[in-house]
Amino acid sequence: MRILGIDPGTNVTGYGIIDFDKPNKFKTVDFGTIKLNPKEDFNAKLTTIHCELTKIIEKFSPEIFVIEESFFGVNPRTIIKLGHARGVSILAATLKSIPVFEYSPREIKLALVGKGAAAKQQVQFMVRILLKLTQNPTEDEADALAAAICHANKIKS
Repeated sequence: MRILGIDPGTNVTGYGIIDFDKPNKFKTVDFGTIKLNPKEDFNAKLTTIHCELTKIIEKFSPEIFVIEESFFGVNPRTIIKLGHARGVSILAATLKSIPVFEYSPREIKLALVGKGAAAKQQVQFMVRILLKLTQNPTEDEADALAAAICHANKIKS
């Protein structure tokens, strides 16, 4: 089963694609980031996120789309903008009829590290170990790969 994980963002959106075969066989297919120009118009950023994710979906044909839920931060404007980024990301999957699953950052960290308040570095380390990568992925890449691994762990149970 091919799983695409997304860590949505308005400046950087991370993605990670894994193949998963029961029991516990993970294979990294691809991962990276969609980097957006911070000075670019917000609507143009949303268009870029949608278009780039559509290209990734068309290239790698994932069967499952997993996205990190928004966390509730201090700044409501940031949360609203992140919600827009999540929306265009989810739209890219639903337009290709790919089932979408959502997990909170806490659930993802718990599934990978064993504690929901794990540091970003701990997530990066566990992703590297589980996927047998030679170096740590960036935080955004690790979060996206972690979301995909989290879903794989949920379906194997």
